[in-house]
Formats: sequence, C-alpha cells, structure tokens
Amino acid sequence: MMVASDFRDNDHESASAMPIKSRVRTIPDHPRPGIQFRDITTLLQDPVGFRITVDELVNRYRHQNIHKVVGIESRGFILGAPVAYAIGAGFVPIRKHGKLPAQTIGQDYELEYGADRVEIHTDAIAAGERVLLIDDLIATGGTALAAIALIDQLGGHLLECAFAISLPDIGGIEKLQARGIATHVLTEFEGH
Repeated sequence: MMVASDFRDNDHESASAMPIKSRVRTIPDHPRPGIQFRDITTLLQDPVGFRITVDELVNRYRHQNIHKVVGIESRGFILGAPVAYAIGAGFVPIRKHGKLPAQTIGQDYELEYGADRVEIHTDAIAAGERVLLIDDLIATGGTALAAIALIDQLGGHLLECAFAISLPDIGGIEKLQARGIATHVLTEFEGH
C-alpha cells in the first residue's frame, strides 16, 4: 500500500502548501460518542486540496489503460468522475438500492448498525474491461467488498481500489489486501 499523505501541490510550492490530511475536518463523537468522523467536505471545497487529490489519482492511473472508473455513492462519484474524465475512461456509479433506473444486480453488505445494499447496472462493465474502484474513505471495507463483488459478477478486471482516506485501525484496508486486492491510499487517520 502506498500512502501519499505528504503530497503537495506542485503549482503552489510555498509555505502555505499543506498536505491532503490537513484539509480534512475531524468531527468528534459523530455519529455517536467515541467516533472521530473524517469529513472530506472541507477538502472538496478547497480548490487546491480538491485539485491535489484528483491530480494525485490521475497521475497514478493515467497510463494504465483503464476502461472504467467505478465510484461508490456518493463521494466516490465526486472523486471518480474527474479521474475518469482525465484518464479517458468511462465512469460507472455504484448506488444504494433502488436508485439506478435500468436493470441492476445488487450486493448486500454489513454496516456498523445493520445491513445495506449497493447496485450496479448490468450493462455498466463488459467482461474483461480494466476497472479502477474509487471511494473517499475505507473503514471496515464492507462497501468496497460489496462493490468489488459487483465488478466481479460483471466480469470486470479490477486493477486497484483507490481511497482518499484510510482508517487502518478499523481493518478494512487489511481485508482487501488479505484477498489480494491492490489498494492505494492518499492519507491515513489513526483511530476510529
């Protein structure tokens, strides 16, 4: 796993250039006591921070002949769509149950507080297409594993999963790596 937590904006080589991690807001005790919620809206609203994040991903995947970038609802859309555009790939949304209008397949997964389901259009990925999966954050890995199962069912060839943030203490990134799934993370936060 590569971590680019100190990646800096090449166009702003000044004392004000800050790593991605410093642009993410932490909200204590949300959604319940003891949880440190990592809020990327502050990173996304910062034009330099947003550009740094997208550019880091584009630079990594630009020459890997990726056919489809898959983004997980909803912040995976925000990061995945500009990456797909920049590398000349199609963009595929994985959405929560009942949100996609055409024929879908779905995958259930466990949440901290219960279960949920994600879906993908059956014609979104052709067998053998090279796929990159992008989401904003990996914690338990449940959503990512569900998305990977959908990509596999459609016959896509998953090259790597990329996340802006990993919470390694929760174990999701280890679950993916234990299954032989390549991962790339821009920054990490310790704790929950």
